Amino acid sequence: MNRTTHKPWKSFFRSLLALAGLAAYLCGKGELLAQAPPAPLLVEQTYEEWSGLCARLPSFKTLQGRLPPRTLLPLRTFAELEHQLRQFFALSTTGTLAHAEAWVGPIPEKARFFNPARAYHQDPTIPFQPFAQKLMVPPDSEVFFHGDLHGDIHSLLEMLRWMNRSNYLAGFQLTRTNTYLIVLGDFTDRGIYSTEVLYTLLRLKLANPARIFLCRGNHEDISLMVRYGFLAEGKAKYGDQFNASQVSRVYDFLPAVLYLGCNTNFLQCNHGGMEPGYRPASLLEAPGDLRFQSIGLLAQKVFLAANAQWFAASDAETRTTAETYYLDATLTSPTTPTVLGFMWNEFTIVKSQAQLDLDPGRGFVYGDELVKLVLTQSSSAANRVRAVFRAHQHSSLPNPMMNRLVESRGLFRHWQKTDSAQALGATGTALNLERGPERSIPEFSVWTFNVVPDSTYGIGNRFQFDTFGILRVAPGFSDWKVRVINQTPAN
Repeated sequence: MNRTTHKPWKSFFRSLLALAGLAAYLCGKGELLAQAPPAPLLVEQTYEEWSGLCARLPSFKTLQGRLPPRTLLPLRTFAELEHQLRQFFALSTTGTLAHAEAWVGPIPEKARFFNPARAYHQDPTIPFQPFAQKLMVPPDSEVFFHGDLHGDIHSLLEMLRWMNRSNYLAGFQLTRTNTYLIVLGDFTDRGIYSTEVLYTLLRLKLANPARIFLCRGNHEDISLMVRYGFLAEGKAKYGDQFNASQVSRVYDFLPAVLYLGCNTNFLQCNHGGMEPGYRPASLLEAPGDLRFQSIGLLAQKVFLAANAQWFAASDAETRTTAETYYLDATLTSPTTPTVLGFMWNEFTIVKSQAQLDLDPGRGFVYGDELVKLVLTQSSSAANRVRAVFRAHQHSSLPNPMMNRLVESRGLFRHWQKTDSAQALGATGTALNLERGPERSIPEFSVWTFNVVPDSTYGIGNRFQFDTFGILRVAPGFSDWKVRVINQTPAN
């Protein structure tokens, strides 16, 4: 098939557990909260102070990937970020997430999952425990979405400035009771302001714990932190104060997938793609506005067997890929023994491509009919999972996917009727894609949000605008609309 991503990296299946740098780092500087001294009391900067300090930072493009002078850093010490980490741990271990009645099925063990001083990547007795989340919102709610941030503090703050100007925010505090924000993962790595982005997101989450949600992306993994820049950035800025293990422990308290619901209609919101090994029907049926469920065993072979007739009627590549690579397995990390699809998987562009393919080193690539099958079986008699909002599928060089993201003004809907295999190499207006400011959401559609502009992605693909979306939900799904907002960060 025509690849929609950048050139695959060496396979994670072969290399992640063999990372000598990761092992050395964790052995030498892996302590979490239990071994750390109490954090000093800090006076938090106001939104205005924080925004002003970050505005002085030169852009990634200007610095060409180098770090700014220490005198410009808005966080002078790691303790300022650590203060937010500790508050987030307190929220996660005492708030709704820690209440047994909020879980559908068993709650993860308090001595292991809810102990921030221990982590699966350090202690083999600690399991990797990804979870799903349900969020119910009332009709006429407005839900903001943003895709990959990758250390671009200027794009993040430009969105917050827009929300402040438009009276959705007052500083870090949401002002409207019907407003929510969902960030679709990949907050760090590949940029030079990952610490600033993470600090800002934590400030937002802590100020609005029931209305701001951070989904876990594939870069919310310490193995990728070591390989793609966040560890190097943190150590360059804060030396031995920087505690990567403590930072990465935050990620374990973020959902791998969030099902956003109103009445009986749901959107699957996550970073990557489909995960047929998990069925959320019991989570969606459970009463309450905020519920959680452990993902546990990925039953991919069970899904294959239950849909043997469908796969038999599909294309040969799809059958072979499913029969060869689908597993029934409990993950020991986001990529072992297979990838967690919610964090890693991707989608085809046009309908004529195979329904299932494996992109080595990345994950599975899903087509429109297989997506329809998975979403249908994710639903229940009373609740329907209608569509997918996600991010992740980006390249630092132009390709069919990036050309469509740019032409669609940063929000691309896969499998549009005006698109075809013959047009995969087209660019600009020749693509004839939807790009209006407000768009309807067809059932079983998949929407990909673009990556931030102040990055290798923006430079390589020559776009300068950032994108976020505002979803307005309604009693009937046919009335759900997404408004696309583009801004060009000042720096």
